[in-house]
Amino acid sequence: MTDIRILIVEDDPFIAMDIESAVAEQFGAAAELIVVDSVSQAKRAATAAELSCALLDIDVVGGKTFDVAAELLNKGTPFAFVSGSTPSEVPEPLRNVRFLRKPFSTRDITSFVTAAVAQPAKG
Repeated sequence: MTDIRILIVEDDPFIAMDIESAVAEQFGAAAELIVVDSVSQAKRAATAAELSCALLDIDVVGGKTFDVAAELLNKGTPFAFVSGSTPSEVPEPLRNVRFLRKPFSTRDITSFVTAAVAQPAKG
């Protein structure tokens, strides 16, 4: 079992594969990637395991990921929105969160994840 667990919430399988591939290339077997496509799966994953960080699309199967984001924020888990939405659509309490606009560069994804994983765990 690895100490690096990264949650990826994305309902477009091709975008999910791009994100997964970029993170896997950066961390290899050192990271466990938890890839889900719905709000309900994201909520389960966010509460089931200690996460190193998360990458959240805003609009996924079952609605928006703002409740998941609020939970991660409360737990002190670093996360970023990776979305085609605009930052102004994010509720005020979540507006200081990193926002990576689609189409994103894999460099932006890996630099966020690398920095997040390097932070000391909060808990």
